[in-house]
Amino acid sequence: MRIAVVGAGALGLYYGALLQRSGQEVHFFLRRDYQAVKERGLKVFSVNGDFHLSEVNAWRTPEDIGPVDLVLVGLKTFANDSFSRLITPLLGERTMILTLQNGLGNEEELARLFGGERIIGGVAFLCSNRGEPGEVHHLAAGRIIVGEHLPLDHSRIEELVAMFVAAGVDCRGSDDLRRARWEKLVWNIPFNGLCALLQQSVDRLLAVEATRSLVRELMLEVIEAANMQGVKKPIPASYAEEMLEFTDNMGVYRPSMQIDREEGRELEIGAIFRTPLRFGAGVGASMPRVEMLATLLEQATNPPRR
Repeated sequence: MRIAVVGAGALGLYYGALLQRSGQEVHFFLRRDYQAVKERGLKVFSVNGDFHLSEVNAWRTPEDIGPVDLVLVGLKTFANDSFSRLITPLLGERTMILTLQNGLGNEEELARLFGGERIIGGVAFLCSNRGEPGEVHHLAAGRIIVGEHLPLDHSRIEELVAMFVAAGVDCRGSDDLRRARWEKLVWNIPFNGLCALLQQSVDRLLAVEATRSLVRELMLEVIEAANMQGVKKPIPASYAEEMLEFTDNMGVYRPSMQIDREEGRELEIGAIFRTPLRFGAGVGASMPRVEMLATLLEQATNPPRR
């Protein structure tokens, strides 16, 4: 399969590298890493084993890549206004678009621009960080859940699952993409939010009972809102404890939003907080802790001018 990776950060570089290593034809649209990758290839440092791709298809513009079979979107959601400019040159008649972005609303925006029949949603449970240019560090996990935005041809999901599994990724299909998105938010909202706000790694939050309890309360609030969204099978309250135990095993880990704040970059508050809050309000869900966390993040990163 001919694949273009748009948004080659920690997620895009990692999954793209695995797919190339497994024999897929992968093309990376790169900015910061372009020169390093062209000169030295791509290095992956992973808990599953390190590897180096000495030759990588690295490009400065989507036009240089041209039409592909699959566009893998790993952009931060605040860059979604670039969808048309970055993805249009990559489209052929049957090109699929797989978004592995965080939060809610990405499939809908892509469908509005390119047609819902092209869009596949993916939820990636991945712990990875950027390193030096041309390097990515995979710290834990990596599972992907994929599902159609519009239920048209499930064989496409089977093909993508088989492709990722062949690349060494724990991947499965789902007929309830909405539920999978909210499951990810159960982790993303408390940990990305609190770690970014307090600038503390996940292990420090969980080591103190007061903040551990706050994480649990946020998770339960998200689960309650999720179960009001028309999901096919409710998310049980026990999922919160599963996520706490899962995170206990991560050790010292800084979520992407914490790193973005430390490095002065824009945060994904819209897709991870404001859109879920809007969806929750639409069904009468009460999410006061999530609302407070979103407000504090906005205040901390965009203080009012005097």
